[in-house]
Amino acid sequence: MVSSVTFSIADEPAEVIEGTANDAAAVPNPSPTHGSYHWTFERLISATLIPLTIAPFAAGSLNPTTDALLCATLLIHSHIGFESVLIDYIPAKRHPLARKIFWWGLRGATLLVAVGLYEFETNDVGLTEAIKRVWKA
Repeated sequence: MVSSVTFSIADEPAEVIEGTANDAAAVPNPSPTHGSYHWTFERLISATLIPLTIAPFAAGSLNPTTDALLCATLLIHSHIGFESVLIDYIPAKRHPLARKIFWWGLRGATLLVAVGLYEFETNDVGLTEAIKRVWKA
């Protein structure tokens, strides 16, 4: 028996165009934290990772302050990166609830990783020493 029923892989909502083709695009409210300052901060964090990653191994000494700076910078860099993924792939206009759930999930995961890194730094060997041990293993 052959069935004529077809199923869609993803049940996407119907596309709806708001307004006409001649309507101007909405201009967002100006905010320095989401403009060039935000972009500059992202680049500064990324550039800071280079010396913080190399310095502990090149200098030959393991400093808890450098280790803490590396952990904090990695955490901020990862948070900003995943935040950008959420902004790009879960549009708030189409999926407001999913966006809010993933946004809070990202905040929770960042907090969990921060606590884990803190515990690892204070009660264990630390990040750079762990990388050094794995590298030599």
